[in-house]
Amino acid sequence: MSPEMTAPSHTPVLLEEAIQALAVQPGGRYVDCTVGGGGHAAAILDHSSPGGQLLGLDADPEATEIARVRLGNYGHSTLIINENFANLQAICYKYDFLPVHGILFDLGLSSLQISGKNRGFSFQHDGPLDMRLNPSQDTTAADIVNTSSEAKLANLIRTYGEERYSHRIARHIVKERPMKTTIHLTQTIEQALGSRRGKIHPATRTFQALRIA
Repeated sequence: MSPEMTAPSHTPVLLEEAIQALAVQPGGRYVDCTVGGGGHAAAILDHSSPGGQLLGLDADPEATEIARVRLGNYGHSTLIINENFANLQAICYKYDFLPVHGILFDLGLSSLQISGKNRGFSFQHDGPLDMRLNPSQDTTAADIVNTSSEAKLANLIRTYGEERYSHRIARHIVKERPMKTTIHLTQTIEQALGSRRGKIHPATRTFQALRIA
């Protein structure tokens, strides 16, 4: 496990609202499709006690390791799997986790992933241009940035990042290739658009697009 991901001190967003929306009941069976640091999962297990069960999934293997540590005291009430929730139905059948009484999706990156400097998710830290949730995936952000045509790169940034200046950014990226680090990409985008543009950093939408891709 990466030392940057060992602290399970993540505070989940809208915790009480999520528990209320799930209508968690004692003895219920629930699925947390993005278990992350285990904050929502722990609350679900607390509210479903006695007899509650939880299946936790996450595409990020480091996140699942953190969740296993954080939820270790719940014993056999939990099952944590390093898997993509796209395979939810097959996973539930495989582990005989049916029927379920509620399913939680907390979509997006967690602070654990953003703060991991070696993951390359954020333009706020210098690191490798990686951005893979699961390191077993073949394609990195660097692969996309360095091998895509200018037109394909512009379309990707426009579609996934809703960036109106996608063609200008793509043109600057192609001129600066090859790229290996987040700081190189960030500086290239700043050269294309200026260091600040409104309330958000100019690299925000491009990084979002690459993470989605």
